[in-house]
Amino acid sequence: MSRDTINTICRALPGAQWSEPFGPGHDVWKVGDKIFAAIGAQGTGVSVKTPDIDTAQMLIDAGVGTKAPYFHRSWIHLPLDAEADELAHRIHASYDTIRASLPKKRQDALPPRD
Repeated sequence: MSRDTINTICRALPGAQWSEPFGPGHDVWKVGDKIFAAIGAQGTGVSVKTPDIDTAQMLIDAGVGTKAPYFHRSWIHLPLDAEADELAHRIHASYDTIRASLPKKRQDALPPRD
């Protein structure tokens, strides 16, 4: 999967916003001002949030991804050559996890999730 495809998946999520807070070449996707996906300047993969540290470790142990550099232990880094369905699923799961963590008022202000 390419950086452009990942950005297309992220862009399609309700209320998703792109930014470059870490400098040019770093694609960061947020919902409600909280990051749910990030692609570094090197473009080796996408870092996404998992529901918890145990889930992240399980995915790392299963070889799905690696510990996401610079992020909390509940984040994993998925390589761009991972299965497209797996990447899309993990991006959606990350988005849903972050969205659910927002205050109710912020959640209600976002467009509905299909």
